[in-house]
Amino acid sequence: MASVARIFARRLHASARRNALSQFNMPAMSPTMSEGGIASWKKKEGETFSAGDVLLEIETDKATIDVEAQDDGVMAKIIAPDGTKNVKVGSAIAIVGEEGDDISGAADMAAKASSEGSKDSTNEPEPPKPQSKSSNDAPPPPSESKPSKPEIHVGDRIFASPIAKKIALERGIPLSKVKGSGPEGRILREDVEKYKPSAEAASSTVSQPPAAQLPDYVDTPISNMRRTIGSRLTQSKQELPHYYVTVDINMDKVLKLREVFNKTLSEKDKSAKLSVNDFIVKAVACALSDVPEANSAWLGEVIRTYKKADISVAVATPSGLITPIVKDAGSKGLATISAETKALAKKARDGKLAPSEYQGGTFTISNLGMYGVSHFTAIINPPQSCILAVGSTEPKFVPASEEERGFKVIQNMQVTLSSDHRTVDGAIAARWLSAFKGYLENPLTFML
Repeated sequence: MASVARIFARRLHASARRNALSQFNMPAMSPTMSEGGIASWKKKEGETFSAGDVLLEIETDKATIDVEAQDDGVMAKIIAPDGTKNVKVGSAIAIVGEEGDDISGAADMAAKASSEGSKDSTNEPEPPKPQSKSSNDAPPPPSESKPSKPEIHVGDRIFASPIAKKIALERGIPLSKVKGSGPEGRILREDVEKYKPSAEAASSTVSQPPAAQLPDYVDTPISNMRRTIGSRLTQSKQELPHYYVTVDINMDKVLKLREVFNKTLSEKDKSAKLSVNDFIVKAVACALSDVPEANSAWLGEVIRTYKKADISVAVATPSGLITPIVKDAGSKGLATISAETKALAKKARDGKLAPSEYQGGTFTISNLGMYGVSHFTAIINPPQSCILAVGSTEPKFVPASEEERGFKVIQNMQVTLSSDHRTVDGAIAARWLSAFKGYLENPLTFML
């Protein structure tokens, strides 16, 4: 008897297990993520998966991230297909189960989850249901139920022949103003050709483009990344008391040293070449070590000063700007900084950055010099306190008493530091720029 009970219990447990379908919800891939998109599913409906398998790719506001399975299972039903945008975190995107489960009820479960998600997203009251009325209270039949119309009124359906509609569209003639001579008021070709607008209508028609003219603009839907950029930078500009300090830097020694290094590096590896930006990243880190007050963040009740320089480097991508981080740049050499920056920039443009690679920087560099921009100001990336806007390097005449002519030409670069006045006073910004300028004008000092 006990044996029969154990067998029954095992069967009951197996039956329950085979029907243990569950919702798979949109995960939060970062602390700031509130919604995301489905880039692509890697598992099809009915396909099994193991722990560690990639189930799908999710588009966040910054990158496309793989989502791995935590346990073995089967993909019973996909609710949010490839290309779905603006899916809120926590919303059901699929129905999953264990291998061997009865997945016949997955479709109903998915439909229920979708309807609940739709109600939660709209938060709108349901429209009132029409109430039945007795035959005594019934209103007279509407006019459109009549079999024919002697006249065509504005707002009603307009009956016209195809050629009449085509001519009216080409000439910008409103069919509602044309009187039809065909059966039951149908507008014919000759009605449109004979139409003569009133003086007021004629002037209105002349001033407006034809109805067939295509719009001279293109509307592009806002991506998650662009929406996040817009909201955060708007908040930064409104809430942070920005101020700006600009200096000119003589880049002659950096350019000469870079030329020597690249000649040496090219003999070993043609792709391993230093950019001016690599020197800038290193000089920023060294200046932050000298003036740590600039390497800080406003956190409400405290000002946090960082001991390491995690430099965010702005990279332009097709979706918008993103700032991958060269971590602890002060402890790294130029070749390492160059290699890391190139790798991060490629991952950023491919949309493959992990959250840890673009979240948590302490200072940002935005360099538009390669586009020929000589000077600009940048918006701070909170909670950071500073961002450095770097312009192009251009020839400039400067006084030189040692020269026979009394002047010389140098390669000059202009940079502007945007600072949060709550954490970085003007004197601190000036000290930091002085240190930064000193390192770039004497680059051998940060190689000792």
